[in-house]
Amino acid sequence: MGFAHADETPADSDWKISVGPGVYLFPKFPGSSQLQVLPFLVQDISWRDRLFSQGPDVLGVNVLRSENYHVGMSMSFDFQSRSSSDDARLRGLPDVHYGPKLRLFADYTWWAFTGAAAVYQDIAGTGQGLTAMGDLFISAPVGNLLLSMGPGLTWANATYTRTLFGISPQESAASGLPHYDTASGLRDVHFNVNATYKISPHWSANVAAVVGRLERYAAGSPITERRLDLNSMASVLYRF
Repeated sequence: MGFAHADETPADSDWKISVGPGVYLFPKFPGSSQLQVLPFLVQDISWRDRLFSQGPDVLGVNVLRSENYHVGMSMSFDFQSRSSSDDARLRGLPDVHYGPKLRLFADYTWWAFTGAAAVYQDIAGTGQGLTAMGDLFISAPVGNLLLSMGPGLTWANATYTRTLFGISPQESAASGLPHYDTASGLRDVHFNVNATYKISPHWSANVAAVVGRLERYAAGSPITERRLDLNSMASVLYRF
């Protein structure tokens, strides 16, 4: 989930730096009916539109770039995890930890439309495998407000679905949940909404949400309590 901004740093500056407080709302575990809130420091930093650190992308580089497109990679974090203490139903299932992922991405903008694709590969040995996302956005300024929204989908490989939604015979015996085999396939379809309001030349507020519906193996898993998959962020940023 990225951030869009209604303000711009002067063109003669190589650096664009914005930081501020934020909160992240996300499921307690993938498929959970409970949400949790995590406060964190939000950053949006870039150098010559080449190197950047933005939100969950701790460090990234635009290998190819122009006014209309970017192609690059980053080290990214998300908070997808699961603990047997999260819910009584999970007792007997192994914990799933979050960690860094390698993100490869590309986006292209034509007029008000932006197409974006990204692949996330687990690089920390958490068993979260590989996921791929495709999104289409339409953006429009309304006074000091910049709105961006559009549909998308997420595909996951067999390693991801087995770790987060599968139940082996041994896990079934330990947890009491039925055995459930998974494979690669569509994880979710979702809709993105992003709104950034320019409060002053230095201050802006951002709200972003991804509202999804779990599909295929994610939807049918005995672990899944609710197919609605909501992830959202809110922040206030100061531009230096």
